[in-house]
Amino acid sequence: MITKNTPIRDLLTKYPRAAEVFAGKGMGCLGCSASMFETIEEGALAHGLNPDALVDEMNAALKS
Repeated sequence: MITKNTPIRDLLTKYPRAAEVFAGKGMGCLGCSASMFETIEEGALAHGLNPDALVDEMNAALKS
């Protein structure tokens, strides 16, 4: 299960489809150097997004 403490780098490595969710929120995590060290929570906050809502959406998207 993905949490807001999951490093973006680890998430994208394990679940490449996660990039679609990030892109849908205007987050260019694949091309961003900050994604190498940020957690989902840190990335969400940097983009003005609710980390809990993003994690919920991410978990739902990756289950399907």
